[in-house]
Amino acid sequence: MNWRAFAEAFITLVVIMDPLSSAPIFISLTAARTPAGRRRAALEAAGVAGGLVVIFALFGRLILDYLHVSVESLTIAGGLLLLLVALQMLRGEEFAQPDSANVALVPLATPLLAGPGAIAAVMVLTRRYEDVSGMIGVILGIVAAVVVVAIGLLLADQIARLLRPSVIQLLTRVLGLLLSAIAVQFIVDAVKIVAAH
Repeated sequence: MNWRAFAEAFITLVVIMDPLSSAPIFISLTAARTPAGRRRAALEAAGVAGGLVVIFALFGRLILDYLHVSVESLTIAGGLLLLLVALQMLRGEEFAQPDSANVALVPLATPLLAGPGAIAAVMVLTRRYEDVSGMIGVILGIVAAVVVVAIGLLLADQIARLLRPSVIQLLTRVLGLLLSAIAVQFIVDAVKIVAAH
């Protein structure tokens, strides 16, 4: 297994999915549910989000080939999408609550957890690490990130009680800054490849 691919996938997805700032959103969206229902919603949201990200990691390349999209174009687009997510985190913007009954699927699983930023990131990483060990590293990184997110949602009540809103906002801003750096690096790498050609 490629440990660098694992680390990149894990860190990038944990930063994008951001279980700390997702916890208060999860609590507000599932306030009417029983503790058991809230646990079910946490596992369902994390599972669906993980499934979506893995599907795009495995089959995103086929989609790109069919659409005749280059790796560099995807890398730049993915970097821009990640940058938008990072800016949203830095501004402290919140997701609107829908009228849908199953909030575990929308907006929790997507777009809160498995949004365009997460999908673009794993597609870029699977193109960067095309060998078997790299692909295994990316997939295991996704699984590890989803486990962390699931634990964060399951412990949402405790996290909300331990951390003040100001601390959660600070952590969200710091994670947004880190994510913006990752996004810019994606774009820089793609521009270097295009310039070399």
